[in-house]
Parts: sequence; structure tokens; C-alpha cells
Amino acid sequence: MWGMTHTVVAELVAAVLKVEVSIGQQVRADDVVVILESMKMEIPVLADVAGIISEVVVTEGSLVNDGDPIAVIERA
Repeated sequence: MWGMTHTVVAELVAAVLKVEVSIGQQVRADDVVVILESMKMEIPVLADVAGIISEVVVTEGSLVNDGDPIAVIERA
């Protein structure tokens, strides 16, 4: 069912090292959405659901806090 969305959120305070998706891109559950960097460790943030990326909220180099939105997925 289209129209339902899911927001991927940060689970820690970190810098956005790399954005791995773009608007309109199809993703599967467990695909990497962004890679965060915290304390010199790279932490991949995964899609929780399958669908199409409808919004990318962060940019490379930006900082996120726990609970901040990263991307929005419109579920298939």
C-alpha cells in the first residue's frame, strides 16, 4: 500500500560521513541509507523497511543527534 511513510532516524550523536541514497531510489530493508562517524568509528544506518526514498534530510558533514530524522521512505 503506497502512501505510508517511515522515517529513518539517528540512534546516536554523530557526523554524517556519507549519504548512500538519493530521492527516488528504491531500497530494501537493511540497505545502507547513510554512514555516520562517531569517535572515529563508521556506523552504517540501515533502512528498516523496503520502499522508495522520498526525502533525504541530512547532508554529508552535518551533525545529527539521537532521534533526528535522516531520511523518509515511502513504503511499497
